[in-house]
Amino acid sequence: MRRWLMVFLLALAGSFGGQTLHADEAVPLADNELTEKRLVAISSELRCLVCQNESLAGSHAELANDLRREIRTLIEDGRSDAEIMEFMVSRYGDFVRYRPPLKGTTLLLWFGPGVLFIVGLAALVLYLRRRDRAIEETPLSADEQRQAEALLQDKDSRQGLS
Repeated sequence: MRRWLMVFLLALAGSFGGQTLHADEAVPLADNELTEKRLVAISSELRCLVCQNESLAGSHAELANDLRREIRTLIEDGRSDAEIMEFMVSRYGDFVRYRPPLKGTTLLLWFGPGVLFIVGLAALVLYLRRRDRAIEETPLSADEQRQAEALLQDKDSRQGLS
């Protein structure tokens, strides 16, 4: 079955042998090149709500296409960049911006990662200090000391053999 499938696919590919495909230059979606440049500038400042880690300009999601179409319409209606940004923020919140403004509701977005890093680092330092104190405060008993020495001697003897 696989062999017949391969033969069929090779025959199909051979039938296109003389034809080559060429890519044409992408045509801007807006008639005005200035409109297209403004669209790219604005959409690169906005986050794709589907992808969340990709700009609206670089996203291929359907929602991103719809939002770019909406921005293009607003540009053609004569809205300024600030008005378009305000429209998007009023509709989708500050999360849609890659650089949200510094205000009470976005403090966690701005300082949350740094605070979490500092708290995690402090917790690690405290844990390591407590562990070191626990090791220093509880020395090995005589029996444990003999076992450790035996293990070290056994390790040395094995290294001498190899």
